[in-house]
Amino acid sequence: MLVTTEVQDIDTQTGKMRTYVYRPAAEGRFGTVIFYSEIFQQTAPIARAACMLAGHGFVVLVPEVFHELNPPGTVLAYDDVGKDKGNQDKFAKPLEQHDSDTQALLDFAARQAFCNGKVGAMGVCIGGHLAYRAALNPRLEGAFCLYATDIHSNSLPCKAGNDSLSRTADIRGELFMVWGKQDPHVPSAGRQVIHRRLEDTGRHFSWLEVNAQHAFMRDEGDRYDPALALQMYLQANAFFQRLLG
Repeated sequence: MLVTTEVQDIDTQTGKMRTYVYRPAAEGRFGTVIFYSEIFQQTAPIARAACMLAGHGFVVLVPEVFHELNPPGTVLAYDDVGKDKGNQDKFAKPLEQHDSDTQALLDFAARQAFCNGKVGAMGVCIGGHLAYRAALNPRLEGAFCLYATDIHSNSLPCKAGNDSLSRTADIRGELFMVWGKQDPHVPSAGRQVIHRRLEDTGRHFSWLEVNAQHAFMRDEGDRYDPALALQMYLQANAFFQRLLG
């Protein structure tokens, strides 16, 4: 399907959040996927990934995950300066503010004539964590989480007991968790912590570990694995077609 794009500045509890909207250039009502980016916000690889999803019949919303901390339209470079700034932002924004951002995105989707009322989430890196976190909202049908960082380590700021791992039992939607076995950010022991919590709380989830490094979906840089990325797009498309169609 052909895709149209637009920019929306959505009101949140912590200010306006620039959000990029990708949707089919066709009449109809479509399921919505909130697509959470890496710490670098909407880079060219994130934009291409969002367009790929939208072309399969979804409305894709890409919020600027650190909108409180940067001017609208900020994109960080894939270099040491960008990485340092993104990590600084990651540790400066409490998870509770991400929760209110998710609620604002859900409310936005509910007002759009081209959305069918069903919403899922997808994300990479910290975005994978935010997709997992978004699944705490009962209005979310499910989340497709790629190499989600900082869940096992409880390293993101939040109120005591409100970290994402501790809140796992509150997830009602379906999860699809994807990991790279050679990812140093979420080693085997960390993956086991998350898997055990999902099992112990009886969540509805799928689990996939592949031979890949961190950021293997990003189509820039030497960690990109095109064959695996294509497989994950197919998995994500099937997941969301089933849940949001």
